Amino acid sequence: MADYYGAGPSGSGSGSHTPANAYEYDIGLLQQQSVYVPGAMIDKRGGSGGKVAKGGKRTTVLRKGGGRTWEDQTLLEWNPSWFRLFVGDLSNDVSDDVLANAFNKYTSFQKARVIRDRLSQKAKYGFVAFSDPEDFLKAWREMDGKYVGNRPVKLKKADDMIPLLEQQQQSFSGEHKYMFL
Repeated sequence: MADYYGAGPSGSGSGSHTPANAYEYDIGLLQQQSVYVPGAMIDKRGGSGGKVAKGGKRTTVLRKGGGRTWEDQTLLEWNPSWFRLFVGDLSNDVSDDVLANAFNKYTSFQKARVIRDRLSQKAKYGFVAFSDPEDFLKAWREMDGKYVGNRPVKLKKADDMIPLLEQQQQSFSGEHKYMFL
């Protein structure tokens, strides 16, 4: 047992019940999870995203599902003032560009994103965003049931409640503190 329990990253081994390899395990787990989030980076302190000075704050989005909680930085790319449509029933040949080309005829079109299955890389669904509510409604009416790729798509209003949190950066202690904005 003396080999298994050790000093850990903080250097205090006396009376510690933290496994010696807990820090390495946490970093390895975060690195595996970051593979599925485009643009996610892992720093040596165990946090994802950009570098923030000790004691600094950064905005993040926590998601919950399937009994898990994770950080999703990709939601920060979407302006909260945009009007978003959920695009269902996408075929596998649809990419971000194909989806954008289908909706860019609307003048206030801002962004399109296809969400793919982590393992199979098959397209699951997508989102498109508009800055003008009139274009949003017009696109919803005109494009619902139209073919994008080789399948007709189903459109719905996307959930526009993105719960932003400020994360307090600390030296690694195995715990994160989150504060609501």
